[in-house]
Amino acid sequence: MMGTVGGRRSGGDLAGDEAQRHELKARVRARLMESLDLVVAQRMAPEELREECSRRVDALLTASRTPLTFAQKQELLGEVLDDIFGLGPIEELMRDDSVSDILVNGPTQIFVERAGRLEPSAARFRDEAHLLQVIQRIAASVGRRIDESSPMLDARLQDGSRINAIIPPLALQGPVMSVRRFATVPIEAERLVELGTWNREMAGFLEAAVRCRMNILISGGTGSGKTTLLNVLSKWIPEQERVVTIEDAAELRLQREHVVSLETRPPNIEGKGEVTQRDLLRNTLRMRPDRIIVGEVRGSETLDMLQAMNTGHEGSMTTVHANSARDALRRVENMASMAGLQFPIQVLRDQMASTLDLLIHLARLTGGRRKVLSVSEIVGIEHDVILIQDIFRFEQTGIDAEGHASGSFAPCGIRPRLLERMRAEGVVLPASTWSRKRP
Repeated sequence: MMGTVGGRRSGGDLAGDEAQRHELKARVRARLMESLDLVVAQRMAPEELREECSRRVDALLTASRTPLTFAQKQELLGEVLDDIFGLGPIEELMRDDSVSDILVNGPTQIFVERAGRLEPSAARFRDEAHLLQVIQRIAASVGRRIDESSPMLDARLQDGSRINAIIPPLALQGPVMSVRRFATVPIEAERLVELGTWNREMAGFLEAAVRCRMNILISGGTGSGKTTLLNVLSKWIPEQERVVTIEDAAELRLQREHVVSLETRPPNIEGKGEVTQRDLLRNTLRMRPDRIIVGEVRGSETLDMLQAMNTGHEGSMTTVHANSARDALRRVENMASMAGLQFPIQVLRDQMASTLDLLIHLARLTGGRRKVLSVSEIVGIEHDVILIQDIFRFEQTGIDAEGHASGSFAPCGIRPRLLERMRAEGVVLPASTWSRKRP
């Protein structure tokens, strides 16, 4: 057998035999764990730890007379270290900047998203126990636990990636895990133009809106780019202003210096110690913020956010899950009603209409590309209906040769009412911005 004294399998055969390769890795991993003081190892610098582990793996391979090329040994060493200190077989995917999502549907079925499209990955866990071990290690690293009594985990990794895991008995096919990754280098507005997410006219108008302290609601489905857009908009907040962000799991990477980031806390094992977004929002009002950014409103904190926007914190922003701009307003209304203050619907809608200035709706279209479908102005209320008018819109015309939705951005020919407020702030946009171009 490979890994025992007298083994004669060549390095090339080792690389080509998956079962034997896994057996070798398991043997080396087990022996390395036996010889390594994990408490000391966790205090070592990464380079020092890798050098020490490399020396020990060399000794183990020499003792077992297992011939490997230098490249194969380095690959084996990397996999062993990922197993012990990282996320196992998906650690390599975490180092791939082109991967935005990692979806683990069990030990042998892993998918990744690149450029908006899902594709299968060759990465594999050994078995369910191996996958569960990695999930539990993640939970322990953030001071949480996941087991049969608490079978769900929602947490943030050190690099800012968001992880969600669910295990049996709730997951019938075994442990399931998803990792939402975020770009290490913040995306700029011009990059969104290059990607076709919006055009320069839309970007210029929204820059002016942010600088002139308009309250903005960003809506869209899961993975439509709401957080990315919020990050881009934040760059245009004047540097002298104090910004406080509130999130369930910190995903925002605001492109500015003066920012205070707050994160909610789930209940502990005894069900105590929970800190909600509403708790943080109420505390934030005592922190002298100029603007408040809530990563996503999900419940009763929506009412507090609306009141903050309307009481001296103009220019605040938040996101909401919705399938259309009109649905976004309905969701905000429903969630504000969850505060339990028994406001008449008319009063609530009046407050929404007077508080929110702009509504930006995004979607991930056919082929996976993300687009700003509409930029709308909230212009008032009539007969209990909040009135909105589109300023810009993406008009889809078909599907291109690569399977992506094709179309163009166009102004709707309507001059926004917000221009008067912008002019009062010294911002004047060219009239051509609103002219609907004729073919």
